[in-house]
Amino acid sequence: MIHLSQEIEALARRLAAAQNLPVEEAIRRALHEKLRAAGLRPRRRMSVEGMLAVGAEVAGLPLLDSRSPREITDNLNDL
Repeated sequence: MIHLSQEIEALARRLAAAQNLPVEEAIRRALHEKLRAAGLRPRRRMSVEGMLAVGAEVAGLPLLDSRSPREITDNLNDL
């Protein structure tokens, strides 16, 4: 748990009230905005649905190398 100074808590409450949001949500959004401005992306856990969607997308990609996995790895060993 992070303990905030009275000043920080008051600022968070003002921001939340101005945005008509709960304090925690206002802080979360403000931090996400700052991360994006700094060129960083917030880390998010991928949901099961998200993982399945990525898997379906990858499975739908065209096959670019028709060799078997064994042939591919044998070729890598030759390099």
